[in-house]
Amino acid sequence: MSDLRPLRIPTAGGRAYGVHFAPLAEAPALARRVGLEPGRCLLVTDDHVAALYLDEVSEALEAAGWEPFPLIVPHGETSKSLDAYRLVLDWALSLGVTRETPVFALGGGVVGDLAGFAAATLLRGLPLVHLPTTVVSQVDSALGGKTGVNHPRGKNLVGAFYPPRLVLADWRALRTLPEAEVRAGCAEVVKHALVADRPLASRLSADLPALLAIDEATAPALLRDAANVKATIVAADEHEAGRRALLNFGHTFGHAIEKVAGYGRVLHGEAVAVGMRAALHLSASLAAGETRSPDLALPSPFSSADGLVRQLGIGTTLDGLAADALQTAMGADKKRDAGGLRFVVIDGIGEGRVASDVPPEMVEAAWAFARRVGGNGPA
Repeated sequence: MSDLRPLRIPTAGGRAYGVHFAPLAEAPALARRVGLEPGRCLLVTDDHVAALYLDEVSEALEAAGWEPFPLIVPHGETSKSLDAYRLVLDWALSLGVTRETPVFALGGGVVGDLAGFAAATLLRGLPLVHLPTTVVSQVDSALGGKTGVNHPRGKNLVGAFYPPRLVLADWRALRTLPEAEVRAGCAEVVKHALVADRPLASRLSADLPALLAIDEATAPALLRDAANVKATIVAADEHEAGRRALLNFGHTFGHAIEKVAGYGRVLHGEAVAVGMRAALHLSASLAAGETRSPDLALPSPFSSADGLVRQLGIGTTLDGLAADALQTAMGADKKRDAGGLRFVVIDGIGEGRVASDVPPEMVEAAWAFARRVGGNGPA
């Protein structure tokens, strides 16, 4: 099999954690290797993942001398809330946790963000282990230490930077995902390539169908290399003071779509895919120095990038989402600074940058382009 060596991500606190690509059953041994001694542990998962992997992980932990206490939350964005966060806190405190009690987060981005935020704040910090089981969590959300929940005013507005002790990504778990979730997760793989890894983008142009099929000969290496993009960026900018902002490509638009549609009605990766198409139109307008018509096809290299996004086959559209509501939701996004909204754009494939002071008419044209072409329509 291709090189699946662990990645290493240093943190501002002087520690580093590994991202391992191995079977879930290796979690106890890896936890021991980073200094976590067997004893009580919290195991947070959702009802979908629990049916597939909770017994496997619990049995592996028990065989290694751990005493896991599982908490199963409902799947989906409804569990990424202040109510769910309080549920985790009440449950953990009722068990008499100490600062040595680790939290194992078994699931996708929602479980990882929820359990991670609880770990960050319980007793001012419990050891955290991520066991991501979705594409988006294995290449993106479980790496970099971002944790948090949504607020009625916007996505991810309440949270903390809190690095895990280790991440264990088992690509085999992706084979049980619904096709729509795989496609949505692969949007983050494409995002990483477009903003920071031109060679990865070239490989995806040929191998994206194999990745979508979770092909054993191709997918693991692509997933690791996509994760490496995230690892490299966050190693240099843990708290998003600079280059880490590139990882928000498509997200300023995408988060607005999620909020207006209603959290959970559109998968995060689906919203990001549509958001990337809007961001590519904005990139083309900025490159031209004038607002491009949303009715025109994108010029090179933005057309090639758009073609890669369209290969994902995501059919989400902006139908039924009012333009003024999307614009208002975008204004509440946390990725704004004192000067207003910031947008991640690309100058070429693998060449992302942050743009401020973007003319409103360019943003409106980008929304119109995304609305016209839809998630999987013609460019």
